[in-house]
Amino acid sequence: MIIENLINSYIDYIRNVKRYSLQTVNAYRTDLNQFSEFCKTRNKTNSDELTEKHVKSFLMQLSDSGLDKRSIARKLASLRGMLKFGFQNQVIKKNPAALLKNPHSNKKLPEVTTTQTILNIYQLADEADENPELVKIIFELLYGCALRVSELCGLNFGDIDLKNQTIRVKGKGSKVRIIPIGSKSIEIVKEYLKTTKHLTNEALIKSKGGNRIYSKFVYRVVNKYLSKVTDIKKKSPHILRHSAATHMLDNGADLRAVKEILGHENLSTTQIYTHVSIERLKSTYKKSHPKS
Repeated sequence: MIIENLINSYIDYIRNVKRYSLQTVNAYRTDLNQFSEFCKTRNKTNSDELTEKHVKSFLMQLSDSGLDKRSIARKLASLRGMLKFGFQNQVIKKNPAALLKNPHSNKKLPEVTTTQTILNIYQLADEADENPELVKIIFELLYGCALRVSELCGLNFGDIDLKNQTIRVKGKGSKVRIIPIGSKSIEIVKEYLKTTKHLTNEALIKSKGGNRIYSKFVYRVVNKYLSKVTDIKKKSPHILRHSAATHMLDNGADLRAVKEILGHENLSTTQIYTHVSIERLKSTYKKSHPKS
């Protein structure tokens, strides 16, 4: 099979069978198209021609271009998934990536912001923004419910249960989870709902034009306000999710409960936040303890 056809078949599989999010599917497509272009420069067009040496050459080129190890590992994961799919479906006789390991990298601890930062943003929105309720509900659900951006954008009005203080979230792989909403978050949601009309199957959060919000819109809003109140390097919406998880653990939350709220498949993914909490504890100790 031609490599481009294998890519298209695999993309159809992860989109329609695995039910990966649009963002994830697009990321996989970008990675695999890059590999396809590399293959063309080596005059390889058929998937049966691929070898482990050939895949390693692609990874080496990525490394030589200055790409960091985490990005290379992600591209390898995309490639590994496609080649495994091709092997299982008897498109290729041997999986050339089966024995390849991810490049070793020092796992960076995620940056976090403070609860006070969020409150400062609400004050700024009230003072300067023409639609402060929209700004506040975006921040409140990203932080208060530890949502991913795609999950926030996908919320419908019918997903929120104000009486029982819960929200139904469709996560990665279209897996649905029910998570609690705090009373303070409920108040912010209610204030927002006063500004716009909703039907059950309509988007919960809408732009000024009445359309469903989208990832780049959320990023612009979050980046704009975080830039005004904090000097952390990354000012993306995911920082709010990192912060929520870290703050829950700081305050004694059970690791498995945090895993369920975040919608992680594996506990090991959630455990990174315990390291953040420990580092924060060490930092506080060094700053305040007389014998540190």
